Amino acid sequence: MKDETVNRKNYSRLSKEIEERIISDRGNGVINPCFTKNEDAVRRRQDWDKNTLLRPAYVRDVEKIMHSPYYNRYADKTQVFSFYKNDDITRRALHVQLVSRISRNIGGLLGLNTDLIEAIALGHDIGHTPFGHAGERYLSECLQKHAGKYFNHNVHSVRVLDDILNRNVSLQTLDGILCHNGEFAMKEYRPVPLEDFESFDKKVLECYVDEAAIGKLVPYTLEACVVRVCDMIAYLGKDRQDAIRANLIEDDSIFDEQAFGKSNPEIINNLIVNIVENSYGRDYIAMDEEYYKAIKSTKKENYEKIYYNEEVEKTYKDSIRPMFHEMYDKLLDDLKNGRKDSVIFSHHIEFVKDNSSSYGYDRYFSTTEPEQMVVDFIASMTDDYFVDLFEYMFPKSNYKVEYISYFD
Repeated sequence: MKDETVNRKNYSRLSKEIEERIISDRGNGVINPCFTKNEDAVRRRQDWDKNTLLRPAYVRDVEKIMHSPYYNRYADKTQVFSFYKNDDITRRALHVQLVSRISRNIGGLLGLNTDLIEAIALGHDIGHTPFGHAGERYLSECLQKHAGKYFNHNVHSVRVLDDILNRNVSLQTLDGILCHNGEFAMKEYRPVPLEDFESFDKKVLECYVDEAAIGKLVPYTLEACVVRVCDMIAYLGKDRQDAIRANLIEDDSIFDEQAFGKSNPEIINNLIVNIVENSYGRDYIAMDEEYYKAIKSTKKENYEKIYYNEEVEKTYKDSIRPMFHEMYDKLLDDLKNGRKDSVIFSHHIEFVKDNSSSYGYDRYFSTTEPEQMVVDFIASMTDDYFVDLFEYMFPKSNYKVEYISYFD
């Protein structure tokens, strides 16, 4: 008879002490002093989008993001694995939902504003490029070459909502999106005060000109700190599941057993428990030393055994990278020479005009440099749109993307 304990997972539970504290505090109406109040939301146009009972401030932000035309495009943007026609492999649409769900779970237990958490989580990757972090690197190369600036998806997510679509999203949500970068693991996440939009704009601009600035960003609400750590929690184990489904690895036996386990359900459950145990009643988000080391070790293993797959990297470098550069150069030339029949006019400039206020569009078109406008267009594309557009623009090119079908 097969040993049924072999595949048994190890799930932690909240301690009796923490459970009783949470239940008691809820029963006595105790409010977390770090809770970000809806009435304190700051907007560029403060007289618009006022907080109401029907539509609280951060619910408005959630709806502004979800009803954005760029939100739809999450569904066909690579999370980690490109080149697969397989609906069981995570796309960026599912990733942001997982970040939202995990973040709201932790935030709810800690007594934080879960509407603000949801807004940050759902918007945090809205400016991401096609083809994931590879596309992000290549678009940054193009921008650096032509304008001397760096491209980062978190900065561009702010740009999509604040500049391109001009949605009047709150400072609290935008700052959480800007500072969400889940690539940088920390044992503790302590908010840093932010005075106003002027200070925020300086943080954004610094990221364009200083390559190291992205690693120094720290959010100023505890809700944003929760989203930042949950961005990691959402992908650590999920990427392993997807790697198995993509047949890059056979199973998770190749990974070491960590303090929180090695499967996706274990990682999510146990990190939630550990963070709540170490953060409840505090003005910062924390995990214990053992779990912090486990996160770093898990990320290292994922890079070594999944992300740096030689065959996948070869496709990115040999095909996707030159496609990015050729498309960027051609679109920039079309824009600078005013070729109105180019897709950058019909598919981007007109698109922005149709989906932004007249004030926002006039500001966008009059203040945006051509080099940045091309970046805005390419970053907005889904994977399939990028491939189709490249074939349309360069029908005789030798660069092709071959997808792996369900039956390969």
